[in-house]
Amino acid sequence: MNKGQLPKAYEFRDVEARIYAFWEESGCFRADENSKKPAFSIVIPPPNVTGQLHMGHALNNTLQDILCRYKRLKGFEVLWVPGTDHAGIATQNVVERQLAQQGLSRYDLGREKFVEKVWEWKEEYGGYIIKQLKRLGASCDWSRERFTMDEGLSRAVRIVFVKLYEEGLIYRGTRMINWCPRCRTALANIEVEGEELPGRLYHIRYPLADGSGELVVATTRPETMLGDTAVAVHPEDPRYLEVVGKDVILPLMDRRIPVIADTYVDREFGTGALKVTPGHDFNDFDLGVKHNLALIQVIGEDGVMTEAAGPYAGLDRYECRKRVVADLEAGGYLVKIDDHLHRVGHCYRCKSVVEPMQSLQWFVRTQPLAEKAMEAVRDGRTRIVPEKWEKDYFQWLENIEDWCVSRQIWWGHRIPAWYCADCGEVTVAVEDPDRCGSCGSPHITQEEDVLDTWFSSALWPFSTMGWPEKTPELTKFYPTSVLVTGFDILFFWVARMMMMGLHFMKDVPFRDVYVHALVRDAQGQKMSKSKGNVIDPLIMMDQYGTDALRFTLTAFAVQGRDVKLSEERIEGYRHFVNKIWNATRLVLMNVEGARILDEIPEDPGRLAHRWILSRFQKVVQEVEEALENYHFNQYAQSLYQFFWHEYCDWYLEMIKPDLYGDDPQAKVVAQTIAVQVLRNVLVMLHPVMPFVTEELWQKLPGTEGSIMQAEFPPVDKYRIDSGAEADMELVMGVIGSIRNIRGEMNISPAARVNAVCLCATETEKGLVEANERTVVDLARLEGLSVALQGQGSKPRLAAGAVVSGVEVYVLLDDVLDFESEAARLQKEITKLEKELSITNRKLSNEDFLTRAPAQVVEKEREKAERLGEKLEKMRRHRQRIEELRHDAAGSAG
Repeated sequence: MNKGQLPKAYEFRDVEARIYAFWEESGCFRADENSKKPAFSIVIPPPNVTGQLHMGHALNNTLQDILCRYKRLKGFEVLWVPGTDHAGIATQNVVERQLAQQGLSRYDLGREKFVEKVWEWKEEYGGYIIKQLKRLGASCDWSRERFTMDEGLSRAVRIVFVKLYEEGLIYRGTRMINWCPRCRTALANIEVEGEELPGRLYHIRYPLADGSGELVVATTRPETMLGDTAVAVHPEDPRYLEVVGKDVILPLMDRRIPVIADTYVDREFGTGALKVTPGHDFNDFDLGVKHNLALIQVIGEDGVMTEAAGPYAGLDRYECRKRVVADLEAGGYLVKIDDHLHRVGHCYRCKSVVEPMQSLQWFVRTQPLAEKAMEAVRDGRTRIVPEKWEKDYFQWLENIEDWCVSRQIWWGHRIPAWYCADCGEVTVAVEDPDRCGSCGSPHITQEEDVLDTWFSSALWPFSTMGWPEKTPELTKFYPTSVLVTGFDILFFWVARMMMMGLHFMKDVPFRDVYVHALVRDAQGQKMSKSKGNVIDPLIMMDQYGTDALRFTLTAFAVQGRDVKLSEERIEGYRHFVNKIWNATRLVLMNVEGARILDEIPEDPGRLAHRWILSRFQKVVQEVEEALENYHFNQYAQSLYQFFWHEYCDWYLEMIKPDLYGDDPQAKVVAQTIAVQVLRNVLVMLHPVMPFVTEELWQKLPGTEGSIMQAEFPPVDKYRIDSGAEADMELVMGVIGSIRNIRGEMNISPAARVNAVCLCATETEKGLVEANERTVVDLARLEGLSVALQGQGSKPRLAAGAVVSGVEVYVLLDDVLDFESEAARLQKEITKLEKELSITNRKLSNEDFLTRAPAQVVEKEREKAERLGEKLEKMRRHRQRIEELRHDAAGSAG
């Protein structure tokens, strides 16, 4: 990349792929496990191998990349481990859908051929998400890319399973689990997503067997009544004291079932009588165990009614519900049906409604592991940021249940357990055995089930670094420095990594956990295809460039608050990228062939120089503090404010006379400071805007290599000059006041006006006089008169303002036609009055207020408020013009 002048515009499409290839070829992302530098490490939350980059990925990986690039600039040896998750259920579903298009199922292929087909799919399509992460600029060490099903990680999974089994922390047992009829597999409790849905509450008569009356029960799932084995009431409910111990006849099945008493029953829900179906409800199962009730499974693993459902056997569960309700009504058992909002569990992968049922599965005994995971956060070995997520973390771990880790699918880590056909014992081993570990029989078969995907990803921080071998990577980079993740997998993944890391590495897997929020649309709505409000990061990068997207996400990444994103905001920060480019171009045009000093003079002279150097040191402090504490939005906003509004809008404008002037000493000082501040700002911006900063770095004088190898600017406290900042604040205030007056008075930007400053003290007077040229140039003045208050007279035909005690006046008699201006303002006022009247009429219309969507009504209210404020401002301005016109007429008279 050659030094030289920049093209007029920044064409990111030509730059990004070239820059990324340069980084990869230069080995900029490669971590040296033998380095003597302090270590900083992150493991990527592995995206599903089926994944496509979405805004959640874009935010998560942008924040990780910011931290990694920042730490490299700070002199750390940085390892960012990339990789993908095999995503058992999701990937199997993708391949099964492909087979279905050919009229085939996995059973037609058989297990071995089907798994081969999945591997083929993975090799062809599984790298898409990695390519997209590279497109985002992720500076991962791709030489260390891992996959949860690769050879090393698969061995780690086996070793962990066997050790936990031998320690009694993994067992096989029959328990109630959540079952997905679509995926045909068990799910862990946290893999079930509860959703509030409108449903119905069916009130059904259960006649007492002795003919003395009836009980009415209420249920949202009448099809499960076919498996009822009791009706439960509260032992202190006076309505049912006489019926406890009696039997009722189960409608449609003609089966006698007992009435039992238990304090679990909620007397306020429904009728206070609860149907008990131990085979299809977790709480009912517990009641069944407590009261020694039979367990009848009437819904099968495929969602179809079993033989135990009697005449309803073979029906789909929802078709069965319709038939049961019809038959209850025909038999006089249906009392009434109420609308009812209730929480329904769905499979987190395919979104099907799950069925609780009893099943023989493999479980991890989690309570002993959870205790250590909580202790590590309590004693500060791991910090969760923002702190508010600690409460959720503790609450889940305190109430943790054993983790069902077996899945009835074919894609995944097959459980290393073998069953003996002769003695019935189980052999659990790391290496495939050829005979039973108990009796020595060769008649053994391996468990068909695979492990939950989250089991292998729970080992990710240490398995990716070569565990169980004691590798240099583990020695150098474990525990990792920080985990950046979304709150939605705090339990799925973070807590499980804590448990496994502490158990097998005897240390936490990460020192910090930074939990970011969701990316929503501009109205705060969750993005979804059904709503049509999804913003695709790949499309945004195509349209506005990667740096603009990354900066937008970072600027809105406030701790504990969702990111509200819109295309307009991304487009807005695209202008910031252009500003950086254009400012650099301006500087380069003015330093070509110049002698840039290695060191800025101890006393650079001009107030503008002292001010920008002081402000720069403050910004370095702000940026470091923000990034060290994960305040990403503050990092972005500090640099945005400094670069655009201080360096560009003020400093570069102030030093133009030096850059264009004939004083060689003044010129070289201005050129040196302009270049050095720009160079260091690019370094600080690099973590969030890697592409444009690298491209510009290559063009600046005095730079070599990649910006990734630069040094993050240290804070030079000697340069912090509060006096210079206060003085410049006053000078900028004077200029800003004159500019505001010009705008309010509708004075043409090309018109040169005269201004007067009346100062309260000699110090202020001297300061304004010393910077007179700057005020005249930047405020576009013909001339500036400076005097002490009391010594200079206040001009009559002038608009004024007060800045820190300094009275500022702009003379209007030669530049403003008061008659025309008053007419123009009246025209504007009339237009605004009409617009406000229309809006107010709409807001006073009850029909509009009740029928229009809330956001539409709110927008109209905001519009009315905005119009009202503008109208009031215009009226005040017109009144001021009328007063000036009156004064002008008096002067003429």
